[in-house]
Amino acid sequence: MSGRGSAGNIIAALASFFIPGLGQLLQARLLLALLQFVLAALLWLIWLGWIIHLWSIIDAALFDPRRV
Repeated sequence: MSGRGSAGNIIAALASFFIPGLGQLLQARLLLALLQFVLAALLWLIWLGWIIHLWSIIDAALFDPRRV
């Protein structure tokens, strides 16, 4: 995964589409993946999980490892 718009980021975004945080897990960002998964699970109980879900997808798609 080399940077923004790369095939790796597209795959990570698709993974996060199905399970929030899975894309970040594929990008080896373990703490953020866990945070997004737990927050999405908790907020889906009150129908606000879509906020974290979208954040997870967008974050995975725009991740640039050179900026870390």
